[in-house]
Amino acid sequence: MTQGMNPTRRRLMQGGLAAGAALAMPALVRAQGEAIRIGHLTPRTGFLGPLGEYAVAAAQLAAEEINAAGGINGRRLELLTEDSVNPQTASSKAERYIERDKVAAVVGEISSASALAIGQVAQRGRTPFFNTGANSDALRGQDCKRFMFHIEGANSMYVKAVGRSLVQDGLVKGRKWYSLTADYAFGHDLLRVAKVFMQGNGGTFAADELVPTDATDFSAYLIKIRQAKPDLVISNLAGNQITNFLKQYAEYGLPFPIAGFGFDTALAWGAGPGNFAGTWPCLWHHKVDTPSAKAFVAAFTKKYGKPPENQAWGDYNAVRIVAQAIREAKSTEGPALVSYLEGGAKFDVLKPRPGYFRARDHQLISEMYAITALPADKVKDKWDIFSSSPALPGPNEDLEVLAPTAEEAGCRMEG
Repeated sequence: MTQGMNPTRRRLMQGGLAAGAALAMPALVRAQGEAIRIGHLTPRTGFLGPLGEYAVAAAQLAAEEINAAGGINGRRLELLTEDSVNPQTASSKAERYIERDKVAAVVGEISSASALAIGQVAQRGRTPFFNTGANSDALRGQDCKRFMFHIEGANSMYVKAVGRSLVQDGLVKGRKWYSLTADYAFGHDLLRVAKVFMQGNGGTFAADELVPTDATDFSAYLIKIRQAKPDLVISNLAGNQITNFLKQYAEYGLPFPIAGFGFDTALAWGAGPGNFAGTWPCLWHHKVDTPSAKAFVAAFTKKYGKPPENQAWGDYNAVRIVAQAIREAKSTEGPALVSYLEGGAKFDVLKPRPGYFRARDHQLISEMYAITALPADKVKDKWDIFSSSPALPGPNEDLEVLAPTAEEAGCRMEG
């Protein structure tokens, strides 16, 4: 873990480890040049910190696996990790990665505001940035960048994925929702696309509340929800806000069904059996039944003593995608990697169908899932506390059906 470590000392330590590792590698690997560096940035503290720890663990696992398999075109992969903290700090650290450390790519982030800041730096430095956790549709739309790619799904994708289940359950048309929204860029964008979905499907909002990101006591909101008697309570919260809200919602014993449009499975585990409730969207979960998903779950669980969740999935895949791009493009130069990624390359993203980046907005196109909390008597252990829909879209549907349309995104790619 590098949090709090003097950057110079950290680099010296990593350099020493690199030298030791190189001595143990075949002569071919040592002879082909210096290590290829990838810079990893993500929140390690604050309300997004618990997700950031999963992200770092998964990125480190991916780097270890790549090196164990011989590296990238005979060169070792070196992963640099930092706490992004906030947009200003994220921007300065991304610039240092690119200008001083000469990274081939930057991966990570969860905050949409920080992802935008990193994307701007990456664009200026002509170095690819792979967003693994920021959902804002604007990042794929008005703020899109030629050197920014999105492993994470857009907010509208999450809304459409879980919205299918809500429509089937009769919880949209003619119904009124009460929503709680994280008061920052991600939450505002999610609320916007949720309202578009609700209005397009014949429902209304009883109320929508903005919640400070440092809020831990939800009692005032829960009292209002009890008085409003909505047909459905919607969470547009983020990070450990969701865990705290779910615990308190269970304590109050409110009878109204609950669902969410933004979610990470680690937050369900944090709430625990009996507190976790409702239907939620996710890009991936540890019960996905493909050979590569099972291998990832087994390796992560063996190394860290717990299964990976969907933020871990994003950062693990980002490092692997960068490695594949460098290997197949035979280059670490940003423009060459962008051309490769825009050219329709396919990637095993631990799901039934391979994923690819859409050239017009650089969104990774892959399947999603809607998960539903299991009744208490069906819970097997603290990890397996939900059931899952089949992969969405279905096998006979276009893979892009959940993704923002050209009109919804409005991306004008430059540079």
